Amino acid sequence: MAFVSERVFWSAAETHHEWDHSQDRLAAHAIRYGYAHSPEIRRRLDAAGIDPGTIETVADLSDIPVLAKDDLPDLQASDPPFGGMLAVPVAELRRIYASPGGISDPEGREEDFWRMAPALWAAGFRPGHVVLNTLSYHLTPGGHMLDAGLRAVGCVVVPGGVGESVQQVAVARRTGVTGYVGTPQFLETLVERATETDDGHPFERALVTGGPLFPAVRARLENECGIEVFQAYGTADAGILGYECETRQGWHVSPRVVLDIVEPSTGRSCEEGETGEVVVTNANYAYPLVRFGTGDLSAFDHSPCACGRTTPRLVGFLGRVGEGVKVRGMFVHPRQLGAVLSREAGVERFQGIVSTDGRDDVLTILVESAGEEPDTEELARAVRESTKVRAIVEAVPAGTIAGDARPLVDDRALS
Repeated sequence: MAFVSERVFWSAAETHHEWDHSQDRLAAHAIRYGYAHSPEIRRRLDAAGIDPGTIETVADLSDIPVLAKDDLPDLQASDPPFGGMLAVPVAELRRIYASPGGISDPEGREEDFWRMAPALWAAGFRPGHVVLNTLSYHLTPGGHMLDAGLRAVGCVVVPGGVGESVQQVAVARRTGVTGYVGTPQFLETLVERATETDDGHPFERALVTGGPLFPAVRARLENECGIEVFQAYGTADAGILGYECETRQGWHVSPRVVLDIVEPSTGRSCEEGETGEVVVTNANYAYPLVRFGTGDLSAFDHSPCACGRTTPRLVGFLGRVGEGVKVRGMFVHPRQLGAVLSREAGVERFQGIVSTDGRDDVLTILVESAGEEPDTEELARAVRESTKVRAIVEAVPAGTIAGDARPLVDDRALS
């Protein structure tokens, strides 16, 4: 087996006091590369009257308008398939994904395109580890994002995908799996299935993403089940943005992106500790992003970390400013629900509510009708077909849902 050097996954910018300089260089390069190769970035800078040659530091990015993730469906529909954001010919891509909400996401041909390897290395995954990957490989990029990072580290991947928990436990035991990657909720499910027999579960460490890791769940997995659990944070558009080290005291910012925390209504950069939207700039050769608003809320922590990395950390997931809500690792958008429910005669108003039963996310959709009660089982089937998420659909009396109610709300407690 070829030796995989740790230095590949731990850059000088993380361990020496070079962070500010490396970030300034990355910001300047991202703007120049994006302006030269991305029609969307060029249009946005020209409209704002910004000369890319004047961008020299991270601070200089603040005058550039934020592109919201929620704007991508309309942008891509007007200029398919990527809204002018692709910087290379489509023929140079490895894959195209169909993410929820009508968003197309590209994968370039670069090894570990989404930069997942550093997060996996920080979580203790090493060459030769056999790892069960339970994110979906179908249409959406999650499974391939983790797969590419695991292979870059030198791990052996068992591509489990979603569902079939009993079969996945059996395969994990048979193939010598010791690692897990996927949502924390599905890890709980697999542990529960495995402990129904005397053999117990095979997992020693896990990198979880795609859903909230509640403190009680982490405590149960680590203290009762003996699994070392680490978190990673990223998006299909921007790749890995932050990840935990062995101290598990926040998410270290990936050294290959520039992150800002901004006040959503003004775009103003927030002070340390102040909650705001996570905004990304990177110089990805195939899909560069400039001031891309993820819709996720977090805050910066610049205090020293015992692991030796000097990068700032995100304090964790603090909610959403965008319309989309992640449910069981999949984004659900109000427009998806509206498109499905509008096809059902008689449905006049709806509201989706995301909650938790203590382990799994639960999506409940309330629907009001003007006349005959709709077929809630058929609606639930149509919602699952559109969003890839199971939903409970309940018919409620007219007037139950307020006229100004948000179409999709997140009621999960994140602390």
